[in-house]
Amino acid sequence: MPEVIAFASAAQMAEKMADVMEAQLRAAALENGRAVFAVSGGSTPRALHTALSLRDLEWQKVTTVLVDERWVPVGQPGSNEVFVLETLRQSKAKHVPIVGLYKPTPTPQEAVDAVRADIDRTAPRIDVLHLGMGLDGHTASWFPGADGLTEALETNERVCAITAKQSAVTGALTQRMTLTLEAVTSAQHITLMLTGEDKRGVFSKALEDGPIEELPVRAILRARPDMWVCWAP
Repeated sequence: MPEVIAFASAAQMAEKMADVMEAQLRAAALENGRAVFAVSGGSTPRALHTALSLRDLEWQKVTTVLVDERWVPVGQPGSNEVFVLETLRQSKAKHVPIVGLYKPTPTPQEAVDAVRADIDRTAPRIDVLHLGMGLDGHTASWFPGADGLTEALETNERVCAITAKQSAVTGALTQRMTLTLEAVTSAQHITLMLTGEDKRGVFSKALEDGPIEELPVRAILRARPDMWVCWAP
């Protein structure tokens, strides 16, 4: 199982991981002509995105894709794409290409084929992938007990639709589109970033024996023990 890399503060973690991800993206772009960066929403990556946006990368060669998305149009509250636009696409990264997961259909299930085609075309591989984790043990949009969770963890496809059970973590926006375990595990470099003692406790529990469905983050921890897990108070 991955071990936790502890930092003194969230600000220090963001700067150090920006250093690492900058090097990883630069190497991927040099080797392949372009790099693919999969990003998550939430409060934790805000400082990371800001730090990365100041780095002197050839950002036009970095395609950014979302790990997951709430089923709301871009521009409305809750959109992860808006979050990425506001936090990463600034300063030197203001022209970075971003591939969203939302389509104007009533449900994500109706857009799965179109989103899969977009991801297969724009991100045939993922070089650097950033994950977060909720207090319920979810990562990406793999929520405990969600409709579609089994498919997300077992399919050979790279994208699927999920409908979570409403909770304090999900809020009212329970319909999601997400990268699957297949897509996440195929990434070259994976980082899980956590903040706070509560999430450290959930992570410790996820390292214990137990069903993946109870704490879905276990799926990626068990599949990719080489991933980096970073924590700050």
